[in-house]
Amino acid sequence: MRLAGRVAAAIEILTDIFTQHRPASEALKDWGKAHRFAGSTDRHAIGTLVYDVLRRRNTAASRMGDGRPRALVLGCLRDVWNLSAAEIEALCTEQFGPGVLSGREKTALEREMRDDLPAAIRGDYPEWLEPSLIAAFGDHVAEEGAALAQRAPIDLRVNSLKASRAQVLEALGKHGAVAGPLSPLCVRIESSGIENRNVNVEVEPAHGLGWFEVQDAASQIAALMSGVQPGETVADICAGAGGKTLALAAIMKNKGRLIAHDQDKHRLRPIFERINRSGASCIEIVAADEGEKLSSFGGFDCVVIDAPCSGSGAWRRKPDAKWRLQPKQLEQRQKDQRDVLAQGAGLVKAGGRLIYITCSVLPEENTEQVKAFLAKNKDFKIIPYTEQWKHAVGGVAPKSADGNANTLLLSPLQHGTDGFFVAVMQKTV
Repeated sequence: MRLAGRVAAAIEILTDIFTQHRPASEALKDWGKAHRFAGSTDRHAIGTLVYDVLRRRNTAASRMGDGRPRALVLGCLRDVWNLSAAEIEALCTEQFGPGVLSGREKTALEREMRDDLPAAIRGDYPEWLEPSLIAAFGDHVAEEGAALAQRAPIDLRVNSLKASRAQVLEALGKHGAVAGPLSPLCVRIESSGIENRNVNVEVEPAHGLGWFEVQDAASQIAALMSGVQPGETVADICAGAGGKTLALAAIMKNKGRLIAHDQDKHRLRPIFERINRSGASCIEIVAADEGEKLSSFGGFDCVVIDAPCSGSGAWRRKPDAKWRLQPKQLEQRQKDQRDVLAQGAGLVKAGGRLIYITCSVLPEENTEQVKAFLAKNKDFKIIPYTEQWKHAVGGVAPKSADGNANTLLLSPLQHGTDGFFVAVMQKTV
């Protein structure tokens, strides 16, 4: 397919996403099934354009003065794909292209963008979330939002039970792999761009051998910040597909007892294959419908809660999620967080640690939840993240993106990672 056809396809897919309120991944998959003539390179380019539009939706709409799919795609071609107005006009008139530009569209594509646009436009985030984002980032809210609207790299966590970072870097050197930020276990492969397909690292022999797992650097840091030690009894009670569970097992050097549980059996299902591949032998699974068994293990040295959240820290990877998020959904997530914090607190033994993690940058899911929890649970105290970093990660801790001295917020602008929040609390009695 030529670019003109890819542009027309992106408009069609975005129309499906907006009118049917569908996740982008589903709409792209169904379009591919219905258009078998489109090769893998075509599908990659179309998908990249669709996701770029969703990342930069406010910017594109502001340029074009129109928030409909066609206008958004044209605006994205101009400001993200860096095509000139003349180049866009030419491709629109090609066979299978999206059709001739109107005079209004030409004018919109030719003009210079103002540099004094509102923060929600420059940062490409929903306007209703602005108070929360300002509370997190202050005067840098537009820049933080813009960083959350960029394409994300592929981050891998080296499985120290089977390999070293040097080995993984050598195995994936042909893909441009480099050492990633913050985590001593991180290997990074940058986004491939428009024409080249993303690297499918999971078909690499090193992945089959269990040398690495796909995991953002911030998520790796969250696992390291738990400070788990060999021989401890640890619970990961929102284990999902097991990314942090496997990281914890490796930190524990396969010594001790690590219990993995999630209330969603579908999210938990992939963990079994991943455990087998990783070589982790200290993990025990508590089924989704058997959560009551967690209390039978006695008090845990450490309980890790990767809480259900808005996912706002992962907008680079799932940009459609920021436009689908609604206030009622955010309220439900906050309730879920309170519930799982209460559950986790009851499992921690005296002197043990409770690790609260989200992939969110919103204070109401992060610092405000921790503040409310500590006010209600006087037998817990916060461990300042800088102290925990020195003990669990080593070296000097980075500055928290929100300026907090007790809890850690990572962001793509300041740390080159997804947005992640970590709070470490200790049960005193």
